[in-house]
Amino acid sequence: MNPIVVIPARLASTRLPNKPLADIHGKPMIVHMLELGLEANIGPVAVACGDPEIADAVRKAGGRAVLTDPNLPSGSDRVHAALAELDPDGLHDVVVNLQGDFPTLEAAQLRLVVTPLAEPSIDIGTLVVPIHSEEEANTASFVKAAVAFPDGATIAPALYFSRTPIPWGDGPRWHHVGIYAYRRAALDRYVALPPSPLEKRESLEQLRALEAGMRIACVRMDYGPFGVDTPADLERARQILTPKGTPA
Repeated sequence: MNPIVVIPARLASTRLPNKPLADIHGKPMIVHMLELGLEANIGPVAVACGDPEIADAVRKAGGRAVLTDPNLPSGSDRVHAALAELDPDGLHDVVVNLQGDFPTLEAAQLRLVVTPLAEPSIDIGTLVVPIHSEEEANTASFVKAAVAFPDGATIAPALYFSRTPIPWGDGPRWHHVGIYAYRRAALDRYVALPPSPLEKRESLEQLRALEAGMRIACVRMDYGPFGVDTPADLERARQILTPKGTPA
């Protein structure tokens, strides 16, 4: 595999305005994500920017930024559009779509997302963590994956994703972490498809891939990051990422 990491980012956020530029210990959040991608050492890293202010922040930090149409409907579309400039010859056969609002993700965790693609039949790799409470299971903003890991296995196919607490019955349930590794051909196919019925019903883009017959596999992690969507999330991230030796 020859991966490339692309971080989609745009300023339009209703709950946390200008989210990618939010300061975390002297750096914009998007720069934290850029540095995380580089630390993971999966491949080259770039930011697909919906706004010139984000591109300016990335370039000031020494990163590569590509401006994309701000009206693109999803992060996956933004990543795909940026690839036309980043890799017009298709040299990178795997594309990691690293969300720009997971600053507490660890580099070792990011490296896991490409591991399912060692199996040729898998089109997309992603991550899950255990659900520990009924409150979390019943919270619609926490997306659940219907996936079962055989004893000792860390990778298993995802059969469905939902905002409801699936699957039914006793046993572990899994919270989806929305970071993806696409085979290049799978991403090309995905963005060319229209939104699917279940995707629109659940408001979950990954269901478009499943409804089209693509195979998604999940890597289980013991714990994971949280997305920064609100001012409270941002403050929590600042606390977690406080540099050693610095008063919290």
